[in-house]
Amino acid sequence: MSHAYPAPAKLNLFLHVVGRRADGYHLLQSVFRLIDRADTVHLALRDDGRVVREGDLPGVPEDHDLTVRAARLLQAHAPRGAGVSIRLDKVLPMGGGLGGGSSDAATVLLALNRLWQVNLPRAALQQLALQLGADVPVFVFGQTAFAEGVGEILRPVSAPPAWYVVLTPPVQVPTAVIFAAPELTRNSPPLKIARFSAGMGRNDLQPVVISRYPEVARHLEWLAHTIQHAQQRVADRSPLGQFGEARMTGSGACVFASFATENDAREVLSRLPETMQGFVAQGLDRHPLVDCCAE
Repeated sequence: MSHAYPAPAKLNLFLHVVGRRADGYHLLQSVFRLIDRADTVHLALRDDGRVVREGDLPGVPEDHDLTVRAARLLQAHAPRGAGVSIRLDKVLPMGGGLGGGSSDAATVLLALNRLWQVNLPRAALQQLALQLGADVPVFVFGQTAFAEGVGEILRPVSAPPAWYVVLTPPVQVPTAVIFAAPELTRNSPPLKIARFSAGMGRNDLQPVVISRYPEVARHLEWLAHTIQHAQQRVADRSPLGQFGEARMTGSGACVFASFATENDAREVLSRLPETMQGFVAQGLDRHPLVDCCAE
């Protein structure tokens, strides 16, 4: 029997590079916000001890697939013979800065923690998640988070209810290449968590990406321009400032803006030209699996 589990996307409400460790890893500050746009992970338990991926993921060999690696990592803590077949319904773009692959892996950890009756505490799952990538722990953490370190030091924060327009430029941005760019700002002043408020900060990776990927720049410019005009249209009926600044999430390529209401978000999306793609999503305070699969 197959079980289906959501793997929601994330947005970086801001992303600052505040330093670099001796081993080359960058030190970051960011706020991660989950949204209700999600991949679906299908898991079918096996008793032969095998972890098998069903279907292909273009450009990702099975042994490199984060979902497969996540299952095999958790297997060391599972009863003998525990196995699983994994199938993905991909909605989130690869290389888009929405954390799709990381979220898929976290969903596998969370779901198999319960299905295999491993019952590791959340902190232990987050340590396993970090072995898979810097973005994976936040999905196991499962709520809006202020992140520091390489992204693994997580503390809960509150963000106001919001709807988001997310545009998906048709390019994949390689994270490692952007972080290696010589022009990347690496010395943003660290922020105090107590000072966090929605709309603060910027994405330090954004200038590097838009200088190298014209499609990202085009989508960002369109969104910023459309928001400006939408604010002018609603000025007579509601205060300005209900629309967030257009910015990039993660290392790109996706760009987004926040809105106080679903109607405002959908009105902006309705103006999207046929040469662009995007969607509207609602911000989530908690991961759908956060309460059922780990303590």
